[in-house]
Amino acid sequence: MDEILIISGKGGTGKTSLTAAFAHLAKNHVICDLDVDAPDMHLILKPENSQSHDFISGHEAVIVEEKCESCGTCLDMCRYDAVKNEGDRYFIDPLKCEGCKVCVEFCPAEAIDFPDRFCGRWFISDTRFGPMIHAQLFPGEENSGLLVSLLRKKAKEMAEEKGLELILSDGTPGIGCPVIASLSGVSLAVIVTEPTPSGRHDLERVAELCGHFKIPAGIIINKSDLNEKEAAAIEKFAADKGLVIFGKLPHDPTITKAMINQQTITEYADNEFTRELEGIWKKILQSVTSR
Repeated sequence: MDEILIISGKGGTGKTSLTAAFAHLAKNHVICDLDVDAPDMHLILKPENSQSHDFISGHEAVIVEEKCESCGTCLDMCRYDAVKNEGDRYFIDPLKCEGCKVCVEFCPAEAIDFPDRFCGRWFISDTRFGPMIHAQLFPGEENSGLLVSLLRKKAKEMAEEKGLELILSDGTPGIGCPVIASLSGVSLAVIVTEPTPSGRHDLERVAELCGHFKIPAGIIINKSDLNEKEAAAIEKFAADKGLVIFGKLPHDPTITKAMINQQTITEYADNEFTRELEGIWKKILQSVTSR
C-alpha cells in the first residue's frame, strides 16, 4: 500500500483543510490524523468513534503522604523543579515531572510510587470518507512521537485487514519528534507552504528533513497570490532542490465558509479553486504510482 503524508514547516498554511479535501477526493483509503498534540481534522470530518483506547506511556512520581517523612531528599534531588512543599507536606507537580525516577530511588522512606502515565486516548472511527485513526494527547503530555508511531501502525493494520490501497495522513507542523515519526518510510511527503518569509524558511527546514530521510517530497504553494515575490522564491528553491511543485492555489475565502459548514472545500464548492485542487490530487497520485 502507499502512504501519503501531508506536512508543513509551520502552522496556519492550510495543511489540514487540504488534507480533508484530499480525503474527500481519494478512494479506497484510511485517513490518519497524526497531529496528536492539536488535532483538528475531526472538526471537518466529524468522525463517529467505534473504538477508544487509553494511551499509556512512561511513568510519573506520586508521593504517598502517609509514608512521607518530610525529609526533603526528593526536593533536593529533583532537577526539574517538580517536587513542591508546603510546610511539612511534599507533593509532585505532574506537569513538571519528567519520570526520571531519581526521587523514587533515593527516597529513604520508600514513600514515592511510580505508576504508569495516562497520556491521552486514541480512536478508530468512521467518517463519510472512510475509516479514520486519530488521537488526542492530554494538555502538557509528551511522547507524541510514540503515539504517532502507534497510529501509523494501526492504520497499516486496518488497511491490510480491509484491503485498502492508501493511507492518507495529516502530519504535525514543524520538524520535531512527531514529524520525524510521521515521515519514516512514507511513499510521499506533500509539503504545504505559503508565500511569506517565515513560510519559505520553514519549508526549507522540513524539505531538508525529508531529504535527510530520503523521503520523496513535493510542494503545494497555498495562497500563492498573496506575495508573488515569495512564491517565485519558493519555486526557485524547489527547482534548485529537485522538488516538484504539485500546484499553486490562490487565496480563497470560500475555504473559511466550507470550514464553518463543517465541509471540505471540494464538497462545499465547485469553482476554479476546487478544480485546481482536484488537478493537484491527480498529480500527487501519479507521483506515487510512478515510483
